Amino acid sequence: MQRKSLYQDIRKIREDMTQPEIIYEDEAILVCHKPAGVATQTKRLGQKDMESILKNYIVGKKRVEGSTQPPYIGVVHRLDQPVEGVMVYAKTPQAAAKLTAQIKNRFVGKHYYALVQLPEGKHSMEEIGLTEKGVLENEIVFDAKKNISSITSQKTKNTKHALLNYEVVAQKGQKVLLDITLHTGRHHQIRVQLAYAGIPIVGDVKYGNCPAEQLGLCSYRITFTHPITGRKMDYKIMPENEKIRMLLETVKSA
Repeated sequence: MQRKSLYQDIRKIREDMTQPEIIYEDEAILVCHKPAGVATQTKRLGQKDMESILKNYIVGKKRVEGSTQPPYIGVVHRLDQPVEGVMVYAKTPQAAAKLTAQIKNRFVGKHYYALVQLPEGKHSMEEIGLTEKGVLENEIVFDAKKNISSITSQKTKNTKHALLNYEVVAQKGQKVLLDITLHTGRHHQIRVQLAYAGIPIVGDVKYGNCPAEQLGLCSYRITFTHPITGRKMDYKIMPENEKIRMLLETVKSA
């Protein structure tokens, strides 16, 4: 019943999502808040995704301006469908190429909040061999047929290096809120690495064997260089996830 309710909520988000939450926009780029449950980009007919939603948004603007020029949205990075977060899209091929190069060279800063679950009977990170602030570094292998990634101890031509930094922000009971800086953008990287470390993300039924609920992962901040002006850009959002927000509020009130 709980899982059915979760998927009904996600489906409703997809159906209701018609107007994007725009954080910043100019002639070259567009920064927006992608809600959980909406894909970054999809080939599935009839399923709304951020790419098509933003194209429709631009078409509407151009119609008001009297322009018939077809819309362009360049997808330069992705967030998993159940993950909410701040994203940057390119509005021209030139901007797309420059942003893609920044991401490839790891010049784009990606910061996440991850709400994780301590193992039963454990009440601190130290009890499972983790510090309050540290690094997770692994080799990841991706199985395209199953759309799943896993940690491996052997480095081969099929594995990719995965690196992230984490720091404890707050804790309530066995739930811990982490601030994560992502250095490599591997498939399901944060979810896989945290589950492997023994602290799966709340709601992650795929990697953490957790009860179904909204995935406790949010890309709350992105930093990059404007592809045209060269200006440093830095955007943050407040997560919509209520459990993450509650723990953040405990930090503010402390």
